[in-house]
Amino acid sequence: MKLLLHTCCAPCSVYCIDSLRGENIEPTVYWFNPTIHPYMEYKQRRDCLKEYTKNIGVEAIFEENYGLVDFCKNTIGSLETRCQDYCYPVRLEQTAKYAKENGYDCFSTTLLVSPYQKHEVLIQVAEDMAKKYGVEFLYRDFRVGFRDGQAKARELGLYMQKYCGCVFSEEERYAKQIERDTIGIIENNQ
Repeated sequence: MKLLLHTCCAPCSVYCIDSLRGENIEPTVYWFNPTIHPYMEYKQRRDCLKEYTKNIGVEAIFEENYGLVDFCKNTIGSLETRCQDYCYPVRLEQTAKYAKENGYDCFSTTLLVSPYQKHEVLIQVAEDMAKKYGVEFLYRDFRVGFRDGQAKARELGLYMQKYCGCVFSEEERYAKQIERDTIGIIENNQ
């Protein structure tokens, strides 16, 4: 089976690749993430994945598209639903399209490992793209291995990002800290 595995970062790929290899499926990693910002975060995740795939002997394809302008244009009207309306579709459509055009039997994504993603929405978007491009979507519920994969990534010294990818997810990650800081500033100014 020739599998194209959309990959958001090295830590999320650890369990997915190990699990697939356990099934005798050798994935090809596919980096296409125009939803990760700012650029230094994008670069750090990409470069870590390049090094990791090289070290474990996995073929990897890196499609460069930082995509900040398109991301902003396509999410500004729907920040609350950006994942399902833009982030998942843009990445999974490109993955399905690339898989079809380059002779892969199927595609999947490491986004399925995260308990923080909208799992059912991801599945639906992937199935829609599979149908659109006539290539199979290989579903695996990788979430069972999320903690083990993260632990192994830490042991390997992989770059561990602090948020999903877009600047809005970074803001959500720090929401409580932002609130505390804001209250502290207000109190100090009174």
